[in-house]
Amino acid sequence: MPYKLYYWDGIPGRGEFVRLALEEAGADYVDIARQPGGTNEMLKLMKMPGGAAAPFAPPFLVNGDLVISHVANILFYLGPRLGLVAEDEGLRTFTNGLQLTITDFIAEIHDTHHPIAVSLYYEDQKPEALRRSADFLSERLPKFLGYFERVLTQNPSGPEHMVGDRLSYVDLSLFQVVEGLRYAFPEAMDAYETNIPGLVALHDAVRERPRILSYMASERRLAFNESCVFRHYPELDRQS
Repeated sequence: MPYKLYYWDGIPGRGEFVRLALEEAGADYVDIARQPGGTNEMLKLMKMPGGAAAPFAPPFLVNGDLVISHVANILFYLGPRLGLVAEDEGLRTFTNGLQLTITDFIAEIHDTHHPIAVSLYYEDQKPEALRRSADFLSERLPKFLGYFERVLTQNPSGPEHMVGDRLSYVDLSLFQVVEGLRYAFPEAMDAYETNIPGLVALHDAVRERPRILSYMASERRLAFNESCVFRHYPELDRQS
């Protein structure tokens, strides 16, 4: 049976981190909300009465009777099944920790354009977004990307991958992070990328993988837009 991925239609968002793993592994999956009636099916599962495993929000993955929610949790589950994590328990745990750090980073990226409330439009919190983005670009972006660069360059198995000597789902996720930041903050990233040559090389290597190349050129790959986690508002972008 194919994996069933549930995420909002029309945006890559957090669901994209799971899609990249499924695509790289050549896994059989269905992006449910992109099917007729799929969004209603997703909402029904989220509200299932008496459902002990009811997810709070997408993305979530269904495999048979199992429902797995949260990106890092989904990837922790899929990693061994898709061959996208080391067999060593310590390395698997470290990989999960890196993915959880990416989760924290994504939350801060989101808050650059919605620092006050998700229920408000960007235009309703624009002054606060300008302040938040300035701090993000000068302080938080260098801290997170600098950490990932350090982990990559200090990998005992070599700087080609974040963990161990083979591709993991964290490599794929950091590819998406760089892609998203380039979309949201092109000027800031253009100025900062000289500080993270290892991550840039990792991004480029992931993009050239045959299945990722094919996916990027397909209709399955959704474009970034201003309903997504990564949004481009020119006024928020400045060189850090």
